[in-house]
Amino acid sequence: MSPEAKPPTVNQTSLEQTLPIPPEQQMPVSSPQALKQRLEWGEPALTILDARDNESFLEEHITGAMLLEFVEDSLSSMSDDRDIYVYADGEENAKQAAEKLRNKGFNRVSRIEGGLANWKSIAGPTEGRAA
Repeated sequence: MSPEAKPPTVNQTSLEQTLPIPPEQQMPVSSPQALKQRLEWGEPALTILDARDNESFLEEHITGAMLLEFVEDSLSSMSDDRDIYVYADGEENAKQAAEKLRNKGFNRVSRIEGGLANWKSIAGPTEGRAA
C-alpha cells in the first residue's frame, strides 16, 4: 500500500444511528422522584395520565392525574410536545398505555417507574377516597 493510500474508515457515529434500538430502551421511564421534583418546582407543560380502571382511579391516584380512558377523545387537542407521564396497575399495562399514546403522535411519553406504589413510597401527594 502506498503512503497516500489509506484504509477505508467506518464512520462510527452514522453506524450507531442506523442500529435498531431495543424495545425496552425506546420508551423512557421516569423516576417518581423526578416527577415530584418537577411538580414542586411548578414546571408547566406536563400531564399525568392514570391508565388504570375508573374504580382504582377513584380510590386513589396521583394528585392532578387524569384518567386516560376519560381524556382519550380529547387528546387530539393536546400539543404533541407536552411531557406525558403515565402509570397503570403494572409495568406491562403502563408500557401498553404509553405505546398507545406514542402511536397517537405523542413523542414525549414516559412511564412512571413503579406506578402509584412507588409514588406513595416517596410521599408523593395523592387524592381520592383512600388519600
